[in-house]
Amino acid sequence: MDWLAQRVSAVILGSYAVFMVVYLLASSDLTFEQWQGLFGQFWFKIYTLAALVALVAHIWVGMWTVATDYVKNAWSRFIVLGVIALTNFSYFIIGFSAVWGV
Repeated sequence: MDWLAQRVSAVILGSYAVFMVVYLLASSDLTFEQWQGLFGQFWFKIYTLAALVALVAHIWVGMWTVATDYVKNAWSRFIVLGVIALTNFSYFIIGFSAVWGV
């Protein structure tokens, strides 16, 4: 399951990155109003939220794998994974608030 989550999240993040690069290259004189217009569209908010969830999942699976492979002490691994989980949760809350204006 972790393998699948890592691959699916990578595809979502890759498609989001490609979209953003193409959008930025296609908009030579990008104004704040255009940028606000893009992020104000419902479909793009959903796409950004999907990318945010994919980012959090991708980080968690990758860092969990690294921690379980290289941090041998159970308490140290628990602390490392706890810090990663709290950081990921913070990223999600801040990103969600930024996208949805909560």
